Amino acid sequence: MREVLSRRELNRATLARQHLLERSPAGALALIEHLAGLQAQAPLAPYVGLWTRLRDFAPDSLSTLTEQRKVVRIHLMRTTVHLVSARDALDWRLLFDPPLDKVFRGDFDRAALARRAATLMEERPRTRAELGRLLAPDWPDADPASLAYAATNSLALCQVPPRGVWGRTGPAAWAQVETWLGAPLRSVPVDGLVVRYLGAFGPASVLDLQTWSGLTRLREVVERLPLRTFRAESGTTLYDLPDAPRPGGDVPAPVRFLPEYDNLLLSHRDRTRVIPHTRPVPLPPGNGATTGTILIDGRWQGIWRFDRRVLRIKPFTPVPYAERESLRTEAERLSTFLSAGTPCDIVVEEPG
Repeated sequence: MREVLSRRELNRATLARQHLLERSPAGALALIEHLAGLQAQAPLAPYVGLWTRLRDFAPDSLSTLTEQRKVVRIHLMRTTVHLVSARDALDWRLLFDPPLDKVFRGDFDRAALARRAATLMEERPRTRAELGRLLAPDWPDADPASLAYAATNSLALCQVPPRGVWGRTGPAAWAQVETWLGAPLRSVPVDGLVVRYLGAFGPASVLDLQTWSGLTRLREVVERLPLRTFRAESGTTLYDLPDAPRPGGDVPAPVRFLPEYDNLLLSHRDRTRVIPHTRPVPLPPGNGATTGTILIDGRWQGIWRFDRRVLRIKPFTPVPYAERESLRTEAERLSTFLSAGTPCDIVVEEPG
């Protein structure tokens, strides 16, 4: 009979791999690859995601990686924008052609549209608004915005700086990833993606894996890999790497502040290992690094907001006495990070 893993044991296993039990001594690039990327529709959110997982993290280190084209923001998992290493972008992008092809369908020749858009983007990166305006004369009966979305979903594109650079801002301008990185896309088996997911989010079910990736027919992949199997309390079969860390449920989990869109809360079909309630995960608009969620005892138990040099904390339930000092200490660290070292006020609001 397969070993049963409790929700608390699943929680601790995933937190360990996410470096949310102990911060990692690794560099930003190594951790981005270990995590199989960070969700990045809010372009500055990954900065907080790395800060909360690394022992030493300066925003300039990620800005430099972005400007040196060692990391890119690109549509991948769940057809959403993720920050990944240049190597992973080139390896993984072709795996996501099927779901991306389904995102938008219009009544026009998409192949011809993609060719024209590619020509325009060879000249320089383009925003969707600019691209739609330039494509419109060739498809006068189509909506320019629809043309732009169809074109950007038909090509392998990445967003370029200054988008995603700390302390700067800019529109979402797109370039062809092969041109931007100076290398061709590679065709690789999906097996490696599955292994990387389990290394960052396991143990997990096939449905968890498919929820994170947006890909289908992955059961046949996990069944051919040399994985260890467990059983969740619900009876679901879980798969894992044989030597991955699985600390006991009694291991302490420190308070951690997560950014908006953090993959910890979004990468399982069964989210009960980290979400003990029915609240929907907040997905606010904006550039990121101003709002997020709070883990207390390893579970999502509050939200935070940083505005006008005030960090506001809203727990869902009363904070246990043993966690209050840890919450305050971590809040001070976050406010110092967000404000470049200058003092800020911290306000803990009434639970609710």
